[in-house]
Amino acid sequence: MQEAIPYKTWASFAANDRGSSSAGTMKGPAKAEELKRMVSQNAVIVFGKSGCCMIHVVTRLLQGQGVNPAVYEIEEKDENDVVSQLQQIGAGKDEKVQLPAVFIGGRLFGGLDRVMAAHISGELIPVLKQARALWL
Repeated sequence: MQEAIPYKTWASFAANDRGSSSAGTMKGPAKAEELKRMVSQNAVIVFGKSGCCMIHVVTRLLQGQGVNPAVYEIEEKDENDVVSQLQQIGAGKDEKVQLPAVFIGGRLFGGLDRVMAAHISGELIPVLKQARALWL
């Protein structure tokens, strides 16, 4: 199995009152500017509901490809606000952000179903390489 190469950790947010449950994972409310910065500074970032098993599924799939995505867990009380901000950041008029939402190369790639379909069709690796999430 390929080993994931870390791209970005949230060490810069560790001092915030939101807290960090582990490297690469951040919890708590975020402002629109913070979300834009997170999306632009990470080759791959996964946004999902806190405690949802689908975050784990999509993260493991990406790690299996050699990518170490940043993960942002959204608390239930902040879900509507964060989803609407993510909608403004990366989704087109016809697209709707669904959690977990995967941003690759600063753009919304899709949810778990889109990532799985791209993986099965062989489309995922070229997209990850183009976003410089993979160097192989």
